[in-house]
Amino acid sequence: MKLFAVVAAGLILTACDDAYAAGHSAEPLLAENGMSLYTFDKDKKNTSVCYDTCAVKWPPYLVGQSTGAKDGLTKIKRKDGAMQWAKDGAPLYFWQGDRAPGDTSGDGVGGVWHLAH
Repeated sequence: MKLFAVVAAGLILTACDDAYAAGHSAEPLLAENGMSLYTFDKDKKNTSVCYDTCAVKWPPYLVGQSTGAKDGLTKIKRKDGAMQWAKDGAPLYFWQGDRAPGDTSGDGVGGVWHLAH
């Protein structure tokens, strides 16, 4: 019976891993400079709502900061006229608290900021 439980648990975990891999990359999305990119739950598809104080803490990943589009990224126009990169319609941002490439300290901030994948 214990063997059955172990095998069943292994099959469930494998199925979960496969389901996650089908729709997501396990690695966080990084800008060319190696800094982590984030999404904001309050944004609407293809529309950023992060301006002013929010944009100071969470600088948008602007098209001018990039040498070229990464696979799967699109451009959106911000209300200030700047062009921002988006992933699956979700505008992308940096986090002021990340100090070095690969830092991910913004993941989960306020329950509304998440690493982009």
